[in-house]
Amino acid sequence: MPEPVTADPPGAITSPLLTQSWLDLAFLHWAVAPEDVAGLLPAGAEPDTLDGMTYVGLVAFRMHRVGWFRLPGVPYLGTFPETNVRLYSVDAHGRRGVVFRSLDASRLVPVLMARAGFRLPYVWSRMSVRADGDTITYTSNRRWPGPRGARSRIAVRKGERIAEPTELEHFLTARWGMHSAFFGRSMYLPNVHPRWPLHRAELLACDEDLVTAAGLPQPAGEPVSVLYSPGVPVRFGRPERPAGIPTP
Repeated sequence: MPEPVTADPPGAITSPLLTQSWLDLAFLHWAVAPEDVAGLLPAGAEPDTLDGMTYVGLVAFRMHRVGWFRLPGVPYLGTFPETNVRLYSVDAHGRRGVVFRSLDASRLVPVLMARAGFRLPYVWSRMSVRADGDTITYTSNRRWPGPRGARSRIAVRKGERIAEPTELEHFLTARWGMHSAFFGRSMYLPNVHPRWPLHRAELLACDEDLVTAAGLPQPAGEPVSVLYSPGVPVRFGRPERPAGIPTP
């Protein structure tokens, strides 16, 4: 059985592998049938669903001061815009997580490190995040490895703070780990952070082809959920045992 969706992390990470902050996030989500994306998840993970549907997420934000272990975060190489395309997953242990189909970032060195060290689908892109009052605009144009020219332009207007997020809003944002393949083996990388401060958001513009470039169907219609968050500090733990092998 899947673990319950919880707004607060289910545990603590006292000896982090990585630290970072995620700032000025825009969350865009479209509902999809689980069978349409099941083949895109790593071994040991299957689509996580709510009321029979799963979701494709397009999340744009500012990564801030990525650091290793307890060392201070790096101000330049560890600070950059990022836009990711993600799916929602659950494994045989019931651990809920996300699966990244692509992660566009504007710093080449972190892209190379993440691709080589964690086998994550990071790509190098020309990017910006600009704020004008309550309006935040995120742009991305892919450089390498491709498909070259894949791009996005997202603009949202931040609204009121959400006092009580809905079940769907918790489902889409309260994710305490990542499922991925690491040198041919499935892994689960846990994370913890404070409860999300979420705001309603109005989508002003969304011109993108990152979702289809990630091998997913073209989003149908407007997103079913558009949210904004000023962000949270995050800690990642060490990879845990393969997701497809139940604990005895």
